[in-house]
Amino acid sequence: MSVPTSIPQPVVLYDGTCGLCHRSVRWLMKRDRRRLWYAPLQGETAAALRATYPIPETLESVVLIDGDRMFLRSKVFLHAARHLTRPWRWAYAFRWLPAWPLDLGYRVVARLRYRLFGHYDTCRLPTADERAQLLP
Repeated sequence: MSVPTSIPQPVVLYDGTCGLCHRSVRWLMKRDRRRLWYAPLQGETAAALRATYPIPETLESVVLIDGDRMFLRSKVFLHAARHLTRPWRWAYAFRWLPAWPLDLGYRVVARLRYRLFGHYDTCRLPTADERAQLLP
């Protein structure tokens, strides 16, 4: 795959209007060793990456683009874990687990996320530190 060179990687794409997604991204940023980038699925970065990767048009899955590989749903968190601080980094060891049992729970939460965690009409203003890792 030919990756757009202007887009830094690895990048986590998330639903920019989902309360749970915002909380998940904030959680990752606090534990990130400044290696991950973040962008909303509704943004320019995701649109540019769709030309190269089969990123779903729906907003039901978080996506991780890391070089020539793309991960969806629960696998995103297992593969992103290698960029986190200890002890969260150790979750990367579980990346070999099959996705289907983990994704069952993920899909249930994805269906209920707006009811449980809310829906934002506008994005929360990021801090200066967070802004440094956000892409459009």
